[in-house]
Amino acid sequence: MADDEETRDQARAERVAQQRRELPDSPGVYLFHGADDGVLYVGKARSIRKRVASHFSGGEPRLTSRVDRIECLVTSTEAEALLAEQSFIKRHRPRFNIRLRDDKSYPYVCVSLDEDYPRVYFTREKHRAGRAYFGPFSSAKRVRETLDLLGKLFQFRTCEGAEPGRRSGSPCLDYYIKRCGAPCVGYVSKEEYRRNVDAIVDFLSGRYRQIEAAEEAKMEEAAAAREFERAALHRDRLAAIQSLFERQRVAGASVGTADLIGVAVEGADANAQVFQVRDGILAERQSFYLDNQAERDLAEVAEEFVGQYYSASPAVPRTIVVGPYLRERVEVLEAALSERRGGPVEVRAAERGDKRRLRELAERNARLALDQDRLRR
Repeated sequence: MADDEETRDQARAERVAQQRRELPDSPGVYLFHGADDGVLYVGKARSIRKRVASHFSGGEPRLTSRVDRIECLVTSTEAEALLAEQSFIKRHRPRFNIRLRDDKSYPYVCVSLDEDYPRVYFTREKHRAGRAYFGPFSSAKRVRETLDLLGKLFQFRTCEGAEPGRRSGSPCLDYYIKRCGAPCVGYVSKEEYRRNVDAIVDFLSGRYRQIEAAEEAKMEEAAAAREFERAALHRDRLAAIQSLFERQRVAGASVGTADLIGVAVEGADANAQVFQVRDGILAERQSFYLDNQAERDLAEVAEEFVGQYYSASPAVPRTIVVGPYLRERVEVLEAALSERRGGPVEVRAAERGDKRRLRELAERNARLALDQDRLRR
């Protein structure tokens, strides 16, 4: 039996070595298949042949000893390879690529703009036409906290179905606790409800200065029309929004709108933090625990996380700040993310000033999250 197993291992090694010799010296994606033909790992490279060779000469026996077959896809550029890599990772979910610890799809906030009275709700899918998706969020808890805040500020319906209301014809509890304006019984007009939804979209898109200006204009308009109850509503909403923004303001106009990404790696564990700054305000702080079974180094984990995160994101910001360990990968990331965004994206490494301070803060939070996770376990 031992001799048979040794013979099979030798035959596998010879077969894989022959496949390695036939790999192209071109940019593209490569897939390592196991004995059951499942995909173990998906990678991308400027030269497929050289990158695959580095796996087998770089002391990665936990991965390479399982490889039974190598498949590759040639692309025109390395940026195209990065985009193709993310598509293969989504499809096959390989064991040796980094992935979310709980292995679930990302959660989002969805706004059903295709309905007369749009809903704002939690979802893990983002494929329906006519709907706006915001995220991804690092946890379902973060989505629910966001929905709770939006309900307090802008009052939207939570009832199911394309039309608001219930069979009794009376407002539900949300109206009485000031979480919904009750469009089902005409307490708020379709136009006013839609303006609230537009404000929610602005909020989730990070257009904070626009929200403040709009609420102030509504308050003054209502006061001029002597609609004092409506003016008081907008006054209180404006005060709440300004108080929230002031608490979350982390930098001045020098940061503006950007994502700042920090990553920490410890063996087979990793954590990535995404600080989403919009108009100088820390809109979201996302924390992702990652499995790093192949024990990739910091730069590889960070690059793969950036690719996976923005392949799942409905929107890519114009500016992304990463650590200096990705300095040599900036051009490739910019090209791939610009393609994904449909417009220019600037990826910056080793920034100065407030951007550097926030990026380093994200990295410290990633390290702290890893330490706390080890203590819990």
